[in-house]
Amino acid sequence: MSGINSLGKNPFKFGSIVEKPYFTNRVEEIKRITSILSSDNNLIVISPRRYGKTSLLNNTVQSLNRPFITLDLQLVTTPEDFAAQLLKRIYRVYPFEKIKQFIKHFRVIPSLSINPVTNETDVLFKPASSVLYPLVDVFNLIEKLSTSKKKPIVLLDEFQEIKRIGKNLEKHLRSILQYHKNVNYVFLGSQESLIREIFEKKKSPFYHFGILFPLEKIPRDEFHTYVKKGLKKITSDYAQLADEILYITQSHPYYTQQLSFTVWELLKQNSKLKSPCKIAVSEIVRHHDIDYERLWNTLNRIDMKILIGMAFTEVSPLSKDFSIQFDTGAGSTVFSSIKRLAQSGLVKRQ
Repeated sequence: MSGINSLGKNPFKFGSIVEKPYFTNRVEEIKRITSILSSDNNLIVISPRRYGKTSLLNNTVQSLNRPFITLDLQLVTTPEDFAAQLLKRIYRVYPFEKIKQFIKHFRVIPSLSINPVTNETDVLFKPASSVLYPLVDVFNLIEKLSTSKKKPIVLLDEFQEIKRIGKNLEKHLRSILQYHKNVNYVFLGSQESLIREIFEKKKSPFYHFGILFPLEKIPRDEFHTYVKKGLKKITSDYAQLADEILYITQSHPYYTQQLSFTVWELLKQNSKLKSPCKIAVSEIVRHHDIDYERLWNTLNRIDMKILIGMAFTEVSPLSKDFSIQFDTGAGSTVFSSIKRLAQSGLVKRQ
């Protein structure tokens, strides 16, 4: 037991926001984002889920010593809820007394209460004649609290959800934010086609509202060094295992951390285990089997055929050969299916 204890804790982490020492490199990305946020520009970060967008922004902002407000729009249900959740997060950053003088001038006064369990301020906006009044007032509050020397950074995660939260909300939100001079807005999105539609389509209210920053995978050499370092304490085959892990995950940030974590745990229990990487993959897949099945059952038959075909061949799913081999039907049907799969994040255009 003393030998196991001397290994310390598992050096890999996944599934939540990652900070040092688990945060991996991203030196060039941090420099670029720091430069953008030091200007008067807004930032749009696009990448598939689990690439570490939120972790990257959190680690970058920590060094800037500026107020940081973040909200995941997946948690928001209505424009009023948007306003309430955003105001709740403002209370975490700014002193109550400083905010109170502005709140009393809101067109809809929110109900505030202290949660006895978390000791946080809970916020509720009651329905009003215009549900956008609270949202307008809360966003303008951020601008009023800011100064040119202490500009806040507001991060809106999974921003493509704005389309779901309220009708024409993009248009109304743009009309508010375009006048803010002392706030940097950061928009994160994991559904690339939807985010690009919001920020790159000329008819969109948010057309060219910020600098587009597609986040790529962590470079293999950097990740290889990180994985080797984590495995070195537990096995002498750390270099070979790092190669195997990155070959399987293709340097995907989340899956690399997850597979490395599982390999480390297996070796902790049995340091002489043969093929720990292969066993770890089987264990992870088995653990998520019901999730895969549930997701698979949400697809229609054409979606299923296209995914099967894309998994077994590199032939374009829009080609005639693909259509004949996998019986996917007319080109227009296939195109609609691919668009649908891309919006759901199951396929990604390269």
